[in-house]
Amino acid sequence: MILKRMAIFGLLAAVLAGWGMAGPAWAKSAAGPGDLPAVFFPEKIFEFAPVIEGANVVHDFVVLNKGAAPLLINNVKTG
Repeated sequence: MILKRMAIFGLLAAVLAGWGMAGPAWAKSAAGPGDLPAVFFPEKIFEFAPVIEGANVVHDFVVLNKGAAPLLINNVKTG
């Protein structure tokens, strides 16, 4: 259970790190301060039900852009 929570945290950290790294691409444009991407996670935490070790578990993590500029997500890695 702790391993799955760590994997979720690692995935979220990777997404956020990728979002932060994407900044220079849109920062170079002539966009105003209101024309930035805004990452939004509708589901902040997901706790997997207990499973047998070695079983494959799948869950879709939704990432939304509530900003006006494209949200670039790079370098996503699993934990």
